[in-house]
Amino acid sequence: MRLTVYTDYALRLLMYLAVHPEPKPTIGEVAASYGVSRNHLMKVAYQLGRDGYIDTVRGKGGGLRLGRPPGEIGLGELVRSTEPDFALVPCFEPVNGACALIPACRLRGVLHQAEAAFLTVLDSYTLADLVENRSVVERLLRRQTEDAASSAA
Repeated sequence: MRLTVYTDYALRLLMYLAVHPEPKPTIGEVAASYGVSRNHLMKVAYQLGRDGYIDTVRGKGGGLRLGRPPGEIGLGELVRSTEPDFALVPCFEPVNGACALIPACRLRGVLHQAEAAFLTVLDSYTLADLVENRSVVERLLRRQTEDAASSAA
């Protein structure tokens, strides 16, 4: 199982917001902290806002904030909402998924079971679990931002 960069950015953005509730960070600050594309992060933030994971605040003092408490943001739910599909192999695809073995294939069942186990594990965790070590996460993100700023200078 491999998650897309889009889901990775979604998870990282939510983690950042969980440890930096005030002042409200901007997309630019988060992108600089992780050293990722601001444009890609904007697309992720748009979907997360549309889905209620984050709120955007305009104007002076504006920025991004979590749309609900970290303990209420399930990782399985988030991954399901950001991943386009879970087609682990071509025969999982609804189109062009033909395979001569489908009538007798046991691999499909095994892979479906593995996918379900993967999502079950994610369902047992929330965003709060990812940032339990808040001070360490905060310190690492601050260091990354400082390193990026000194490299740009």
